[in-house]
Amino acid sequence: MFNFTKEAMLQIITTLQEKLTTLNPKEILEFEVLNPDYSSSTYAGNIVMIEAEEYVYRGYKAWVDLAQTLHCRMLTPIIKSHNTVLIRYEKLNSDDSFHKSTTDKEEKYGAESIFSQIHKNEEPAFITHYLKALQNANINKRIRVLNLGVNSGDEFEVIQKYATNFKNLELIGIDYCSSAINAAKEKFKEYKNISFYTHDINELASLELGKFDLIISIGTLQSSNLEFNPLFMSVVQNQLKRSGAMILGFPNCRWVDGEMIYGARVKNYPFSEMGLLYKDVIFCKKYLQQKKFRVTVTGKEYIFLTATSIN
Repeated sequence: MFNFTKEAMLQIITTLQEKLTTLNPKEILEFEVLNPDYSSSTYAGNIVMIEAEEYVYRGYKAWVDLAQTLHCRMLTPIIKSHNTVLIRYEKLNSDDSFHKSTTDKEEKYGAESIFSQIHKNEEPAFITHYLKALQNANINKRIRVLNLGVNSGDEFEVIQKYATNFKNLELIGIDYCSSAINAAKEKFKEYKNISFYTHDINELASLELGKFDLIISIGTLQSSNLEFNPLFMSVVQNQLKRSGAMILGFPNCRWVDGEMIYGARVKNYPFSEMGLLYKDVIFCKKYLQQKKFRVTVTGKEYIFLTATSIN
C-alpha cells in the first residue's frame, strides 16, 4: 500500500500508472492520503499543518477525477487514522464496453445490448446540461418535436416530466434499430402524442413528416454510416422550421464497465482525441449562425449545441 500524504500529484500518477499495469481488471488498488474532510475551502496542493507535520491537501473531487483518468472506479474510502483515509480504486475492465461489441451493427444498440443498460438520464453530467438545453430551446413553446436516433426514448422521458405543455406536443422518434424502437413504443404506449418509426435517417425525406419546431439528436449524426455534413444541412433545410430550435448532443465520453469515462476516442489514438468532435461542433455552429440561429455550446461529457431562431 502506498502513502501519498506529501507527494506531488505527478509522482502519484506515475506510481499508480506503473502499479496498474500489474493488476487485472477488478483488482483493487489502495493508497493512504490526508482525509479531505480535514479542511475546507482549500485548493489542491496547499500544505496543511497537523501537529507540526506537513500534509498536501486534495479534495475528493481530485481523487474521483484521477480514478477516471486512470480508468478506475473509485470505491468507498476507509478511515485509516485520525488524519488519513484509504483511497480505493478498482481497475476497470476495458473489454466490458458496447464500443467493443461484435454483435450485428443494428443490435449493437438494441434492446438486449450492453448499450441498453446505459441510462444517460441518471448521469448528472448528462441530465443537467440536457435540461438546460431544453430550457434554452424554449421547450414549452414548441409543438412538433423530432428526435433522430431516439433509441428507447430517454430524451422523451425528460420532456414528458419537464414540459408544462406536454399534452399539446407531438413527438416523433426515429431509429434504425427495430428492437430499440419496439422498447420505446412499449415504454410510451399510454401516450397518444408520441410516435416512433424504424427507419434509416439517410432516407428521412421518404417519411414525409413535414417540418418541426424542435429537432433533437443525441450521439447519432456522427455515426459511421452517416455523412455528417450533408445530412445535417439537409435536416436543417428540410425538417426544421425557420422559427424552430435544435439540440445536438456530441458524446465526449466512452462507456466502460459501468462508468462514463470523459473524453472522445478515435480509432487511431489510444487516448482521448477531440479534434473531430470539435470540428463537427464548430461546423454546425457556423452553419446555424448563417441561417440566423443563436447558438450556445455547453456540457462536458456530452457537448450540447443548442440553436434557436432569431428571425
